[in-house]
Amino acid sequence: MQSRWDQAEHDSLISHYAGEGVSADLAVRTYTTRLLGQDPALVLHGGGNSSVKTSMTDTFGKSLDVLCVKGSGWDMATIEPAGLPAVELAPLASLAQLETLSDAELVAAQRRMLLDPYAPNPSVEAVLHAIIPHKFVDHTHANAIVALTNQPNGEELIRDLFQDALIVPYVFPGFTLAKECARLLGVATKVESMILMNHGIFTFDDDPRQSYEAMIAMVDTAERRLASGKSRPFGCRELPGKIADLADIAPILRGALAGDTPAEKCPDRWILDHRNSDSVRHFVDGQALTDYSSRGNATPDHVIRIKRFGMVTSVPLADDLESFAAGLRRATADFTSAYVDYFHRNNRRVGSGLTQLDPVPRIVYVPGSGLFGVGRTAREAAVAADVGEATVDVITRAEGFGRFEALSENDLFDMEYWSLEQAKLATVAEKPLHRQVAIVTGAASGLGLATARALRGEGAEVAMFDIDGARLKAASDEVGGKEFTCDVTDSAAVRSAVRRVAETFGGVDILVSNAGAAVQGNLLQVADADFRRAHELNFWSHHYMARACVEIMQLQDTGGALAFNVSKQALNPGPGLGPYGTSKAALLALVRQYAIEFGASGITSNAVNADRIRTNLLTDAFVVERAASRGISPEDYMRGNLLKREVMAEDVAAAFLHLVMARKTSGAILTVDGGNTAAMVR
Repeated sequence: MQSRWDQAEHDSLISHYAGEGVSADLAVRTYTTRLLGQDPALVLHGGGNSSVKTSMTDTFGKSLDVLCVKGSGWDMATIEPAGLPAVELAPLASLAQLETLSDAELVAAQRRMLLDPYAPNPSVEAVLHAIIPHKFVDHTHANAIVALTNQPNGEELIRDLFQDALIVPYVFPGFTLAKECARLLGVATKVESMILMNHGIFTFDDDPRQSYEAMIAMVDTAERRLASGKSRPFGCRELPGKIADLADIAPILRGALAGDTPAEKCPDRWILDHRNSDSVRHFVDGQALTDYSSRGNATPDHVIRIKRFGMVTSVPLADDLESFAAGLRRATADFTSAYVDYFHRNNRRVGSGLTQLDPVPRIVYVPGSGLFGVGRTAREAAVAADVGEATVDVITRAEGFGRFEALSENDLFDMEYWSLEQAKLATVAEKPLHRQVAIVTGAASGLGLATARALRGEGAEVAMFDIDGARLKAASDEVGGKEFTCDVTDSAAVRSAVRRVAETFGGVDILVSNAGAAVQGNLLQVADADFRRAHELNFWSHHYMARACVEIMQLQDTGGALAFNVSKQALNPGPGLGPYGTSKAALLALVRQYAIEFGASGITSNAVNADRIRTNLLTDAFVVERAASRGISPEDYMRGNLLKREVMAEDVAAAFLHLVMARKTSGAILTVDGGNTAAMVR
């Protein structure tokens, strides 16, 4: 590991924050915190913290000694000065003199000492930072340090490598840890760093660069020591010749993990994130995977992200997906049962006052494929996968050097159910489409873009399809979706793109098949090529998309929703629009056929019948032309319905949203046209 200190970058940031009135101490603390947070071998998703002791003035202009310490909810990789709230130093440090202090009392006390009452909660390690007698304090959960401390003789190894470090046996974090460190610091003659067994490392100095680079040097020393061991310690199991494709494995896994809910045919789904680096494959393909993957976490705070350990599956054979699915269901049931037993025996140990968390694994190891992070959102699944990769790294290094030995079950349970750790995961209530994956075609603009926004707003992970890659990129950036450039009239391209969605998120739950074009022409004069083009886009593309999505939905066996943009031409055709109207009429028949054939699988199939919405098909110029031909104003043309209201793209998006959430409606046509007698379904 090497120092990433860049003096020019440092100076630039200090200058930038000086212009915003931020002190040099706080600015440099922000810089070095980012250096630590941007290296996943040091800090990962909330693990670690940093602080600086400085002075600030209160409301009355009085100068106060304060500790600016990482605040809860802030990511060290991207932290801003606001993420280092200031706490009065002397009273904070004096908390370590108390005999006892509950978690609630600690949080309340630290909040009372904040200079800004609206600042985030200070780190639970703020008291420990306060009693360390140095200006800058850095704390990480460096993989290399953890790999050495998670050994049967870990303390001996650490003492041999770092004679000047204060070695702290594992103590529960927070106030208890601060008390123990205060005791040890009080009897130590000189302390330049601290290593917390099974937890991490602290470095400190009055110079920010010295503190940061001491961290880098110590981690580098640990890495070099580990490098003397085996880089590939796991004997590889013999794998069959043909492993199933990821696009088949992920939906089956997703279906096996889905749990029942009070709503009939509406299971709790999960989003997946797959990793298959060489190091991950070496780990999951090892002969003793079940043993070394189930010994516990690399560092205790990982337990809130991935539970005590992950779930191991059988090898997914390409020619026997049914057996793989059955094995997954058994593995999931066994994991769930074991977790429930683990909870009950530990809940009894601590007084039976806790409420069980969900028992679903957050890491799944699949021999022959890799590991999957599991989460309620793509972000949460990615965090789990990141922590899973760090776990692979730590266990691999530890096993290559000696033997990986994690904390006890009791210690890990206490951390998993610690209220201050659970607070890190506190989120807003789930929205109706959380945990679901939606595909929208024609998503770069118009109705597709409005629908993608609506689905994302209700919590769905949105895969946005369009043939215009540049516009699609801009649209997906705006929505927060993921773009898939695809010609939906190409059946092979469609199947490939849909399977890439399954590889990305784990599966597909919703399809809004929206792409289309209003190809015009009189039946006797229109060119055959134009007629075919209309049907390719307005009929065949919808079939290609639905077919590919239903294949994934059936692998998941959790139902799904198909919704199609039919338009009023299917019910109320007009002259000169034969290619458009006939292709949309064929699409309407397709909608009903999908409803008939896949209803038993819990898959709904519905359509929206929309008219006169300003899009790339109905441009402002086209509106002016149509209005002029009828001798009315463009506004009157757009309001030419029973309600005399212009229909907007957002109105159609709301209709799609309703249909994909309607679990007991299939084969329906929802009209969104302000009222048009000729286009009424019945």
